[in-house]
Amino acid sequence: MAYLGRGLDKISNIEVLDNITFDGSSSYSITKGSVAFTPNSAQSCLISIDGVVQATNFTVSSSTIDFGVAIPSTSVCNFFLHYGTGVMTVPSDGSVTTAKLGDSAVTTAKINDGAITSAKINSSVGLGITMADQWRLTTNTSITTSYATLTAWEQSDTYGAGTIGSSMSVSSGIFTFPSTGTYLIHAQAYVSINNDQRYNTMKIAVTTDNSSYNEASAGSQFIKVAQSNYTIGNLNISYIFNVSDTSNRKVRFEIIGSAANGNFGGSTDQNITAVRFIRLGDSTW
Repeated sequence: MAYLGRGLDKISNIEVLDNITFDGSSSYSITKGSVAFTPNSAQSCLISIDGVVQATNFTVSSSTIDFGVAIPSTSVCNFFLHYGTGVMTVPSDGSVTTAKLGDSAVTTAKINDGAITSAKINSSVGLGITMADQWRLTTNTSITTSYATLTAWEQSDTYGAGTIGSSMSVSSGIFTFPSTGTYLIHAQAYVSINNDQRYNTMKIAVTTDNSSYNEASAGSQFIKVAQSNYTIGNLNISYIFNVSDTSNRKVRFEIIGSAANGNFGGSTDQNITAVRFIRLGDSTW
């Protein structure tokens, strides 16, 4: 009796396999377009022999089907179908959408170990902090009465100092970012002064054209006039900078004082005057 029911061509993702030419054997190769084909399982296959539909009365191993009995060479294979991906077991590519997922359907227990990698996470989700770096002034730098760029920098490398991702680079006191993004820039300064130094200032100066620099953030330290000995103090300033272009958007750190009677402190062992760069996320435009 021939197959009765809904037309098989109306079921999505049906694989039409090559008809088998019987030769009196019990097992035969499964092919599609003359190329070896491996079904999902025997239950995924439907074959008609001499007008009779066969299902589950055979076994499948790799790309071989075995009927368990010899099929006469006079028999004819009318069709050989495979219920392909998306029908029986594995969804077809792109067929599973957000709307098809039930609430709370995806749980931690259902995710294979190592299945979710950074390459599979949409960029809009983000990966948290991918870059963090810190640098310090290596020697004392004299305070001047006009703005001077701090230049004696080294990357912090003692007492377990850590970095994440690619590092900043610096040339003549100008820092270049390793990649585009939105960065938090933080600076701390240790200031030692003598006598009548009224104020000392440190600023974060940025450029968006690799030429002109603008004061993006600044902090000052004030003391009483006419002190008879050294006084020390600290400055902390920060700025969130959109680095949409690493060639033109850069940063430097500048200092100034009301008199030339002190130093911004430096050290090769600890962060006394130091700067930090943390990439918070992608560039905002």
